Amino acid sequence: MLTTEVAVALADDAITLAVLQDKEISPSLLNGLSLLGFPDNLAMLPIGQASQQTYELMRASVTGLPAEPPSRFLDELAADFAAIYLTGAYGASPSESFWLSDDHLVCQEAMFDLRALYAASGLAAPDWRMRPDDHLVFQLQFVARYLELALSDDDWRSLASFLDHHLLRWLPDFSARIAARCDTAFTAHLSC
Repeated sequence: MLTTEVAVALADDAITLAVLQDKEISPSLLNGLSLLGFPDNLAMLPIGQASQQTYELMRASVTGLPAEPPSRFLDELAADFAAIYLTGAYGASPSESFWLSDDHLVCQEAMFDLRALYAASGLAAPDWRMRPDDHLVFQLQFVARYLELALSDDDWRSLASFLDHHLLRWLPDFSARIAARCDTAFTAHLSC
């Protein structure tokens, strides 16, 4: 079992990752990432060569940011965000149903499974019509909440089961597709 301090730090990581997926990247968010020394501020440590390379790419992307990013760069980030989260132009939905259904449809069984899990914890997605329950942001927020409240070995096993049955089943494919299809190195590196 992890200490409360480590669990809270990991919850903060999940929230940080959710924020990076929630809205277009703004100049203030970019500045915040630089000030925090992202990704070195994360409690999640890279394990293995692939994870180390991912951290190095993220670090290089953030370290290389100018104090005032040019408007063209911000426009490119906004276009990447729109292609991922608004138009589906990259063919990489941030919703679990897309990845687990044979026809790549959203609002399928995974959404209802997650809705039930959230409800059992007293949570609910604000409006599934705007953002379905199985969206990446909601899943990361749920992980953060779970980390903050986990007290027993059973809680940790439940969290591991959640990750195995949900995020870890589709997130690697989502990340790989974004990294391969996005227009900015910054988005590619953050998606890994």
